[in-house]
Amino acid sequence: MLPRPSHLFILFSYLALSAVPFVPLMLGKPMEQPWQLLGVECVAWVTVWALFKRPAYFHWLLVPAFLALPTEIYLFVFYGQGISTHHLGILAETSPQEAMEFLGRKVWSMLAVMVGVAVWWVLSFRAARQTRGLDWTGGSRWLALFALAMLAAASAWGYEFGIDAAPERTAASTAANSASASMSASADDSASESASSHAAVAGAHMLHLPGPALPYWARLPVDPGQFIESWPFGLGARGYDFYKERRYLSELDERSASFEFGARQVDGGQQPEIVVMVLGESSRYDRWSLNGYKRETNPLLGKESNLVPLSDVITSVSATRLSVPVIISRKPATQSLKDGFSEKSFLTAYKEAGFKTWWLSNQISFGQYDTPVSVFAKEADVIQFLNLGGFTNHSNYDDVLFEPLKRALADPSPKKLIVLHSLGSHWNYSQRHPKEFDKWQPSLFGIDKPVYTDLKIKPQLNNSYDNSILYTDWFLAQVIADLKGTGQLASMLYVADHGQTLYDGSCRLAFHGHNTDYEFHVPAFMWFSDQYLEHYPSKVGALLRNRKAKLATENIFHTMLDVANIRYPDDKPSWSFLNKDFQVHKRVVDSYGWTNYDNAKFKGDCREVIDKGKPQSQDK
Repeated sequence: MLPRPSHLFILFSYLALSAVPFVPLMLGKPMEQPWQLLGVECVAWVTVWALFKRPAYFHWLLVPAFLALPTEIYLFVFYGQGISTHHLGILAETSPQEAMEFLGRKVWSMLAVMVGVAVWWVLSFRAARQTRGLDWTGGSRWLALFALAMLAAASAWGYEFGIDAAPERTAASTAANSASASMSASADDSASESASSHAAVAGAHMLHLPGPALPYWARLPVDPGQFIESWPFGLGARGYDFYKERRYLSELDERSASFEFGARQVDGGQQPEIVVMVLGESSRYDRWSLNGYKRETNPLLGKESNLVPLSDVITSVSATRLSVPVIISRKPATQSLKDGFSEKSFLTAYKEAGFKTWWLSNQISFGQYDTPVSVFAKEADVIQFLNLGGFTNHSNYDDVLFEPLKRALADPSPKKLIVLHSLGSHWNYSQRHPKEFDKWQPSLFGIDKPVYTDLKIKPQLNNSYDNSILYTDWFLAQVIADLKGTGQLASMLYVADHGQTLYDGSCRLAFHGHNTDYEFHVPAFMWFSDQYLEHYPSKVGALLRNRKAKLATENIFHTMLDVANIRYPDDKPSWSFLNKDFQVHKRVVDSYGWTNYDNAKFKGDCREVIDKGKPQSQDK
């Protein structure tokens, strides 16, 4: 008996939905474990069909998948990945006006596609209601339900005790595994940044050591973790992940919900004023020609007369999610490994002082390794996360921040604080800049997934890194040019979150998450307009006196408030290097405990930071 057209239409619709994760293969791009993904999707369809018996009963569950289908394919084609927690976060934070600005004329095409998809869902639902030929009845359905129950029990056992056979782990071995994970960091920060807080990660792993494992023959043929990548039902798992992240963010936000600085601007008047803070990424101090590097990686910034480089700035920990909170809030360095903080950032202090605030980011908004930063970002009046590609080779270049920056500068508010969070020199370095900045050769430009642990590519890796700094120079010079163009009292402070180790000399370490000076010593500078110099001559004088002082990222919060002469009851003007009363304080870094950086030696070509005394425990 030939199948009816309605049956074929329904089956084709479900097959088309299931094929979405395989779009990369259709585009000629490789996929990891496509057969496992296919197996997971088959199990998901069997489960839903067995539980609901007929398509008409579960077709409603597919509404989100149908509606999200255009977005999923768009992200695959242009950014090489599907909808993630980060993308859901962008949707949650984006207003209709911002969406219209982003889509431009494409909005009409998107609306037409959405209408077509909606019609598709209605027609397939109508077909599902009108036919009973696809109902799953008889003993095979009950057999499938029994098999699924056994699979669920095995999965629950595996979740609790571990499915794969594994030896007992000790704290030492767990810490070693965590540290070695940093060598595997590529498009995602997760491995490298977890390694940088190795003590905390090791402790977390010890909370749930595997118990008796199932035998090898009982191992599942597919990885259950692939479910989140599947379609259409994996979309629900992504939504659940997003829900958990929102809950986590909300819990962190609650700690500081009622916090106020009581900040005000002293002698600010109504004069228009613009303050820009640029958060750099993975930028290394000694690769800037501004700081003496032999290659001219800063040809544009080097020509700026009102730019003052800071020669000795130390970040306490080499991980974005841990270092940025210390930069933008009063969170002490010795608390940087702990989640959350009971205070808000300088964004709130500026708002209290009458400034309109922006957080414009080319980084990730939501995800296990990014939420601590986005908690502070949410304090801003205007929040825009513009990176749809994560850390992949499809990510936007930092110039994606130019248009929202121009809109912020054109805003009628007289006083503005604008934070730009750049992607900077995040690995893969050659994917952080367009072809015209591929100056030093040979490089990794055009290589999709270089074997970054292969020491043979050390020259290419280093050349690509320098090219990314060259692009950063151009990016920052354009920001300064825009500020000059306003003709207003303006200033800009740049600081990197952490540096990079790059197989230096005989050192066999690369990227970050290690205990090297290359990762703790970061580039920083301040630029100011002529109008700023005229209005705040004493601050510029203090800046020039302190440009070689021993500074830490803990100084940035206090300096950022001092930039605009903002005060609050228990402030620390002596921690601002724009203040005539600036005083140096103890600087610690996350290296085998809290190491006193100024009482440390640097070991070998890796310049490993080792305290000459006894490091402070990180348990306190």
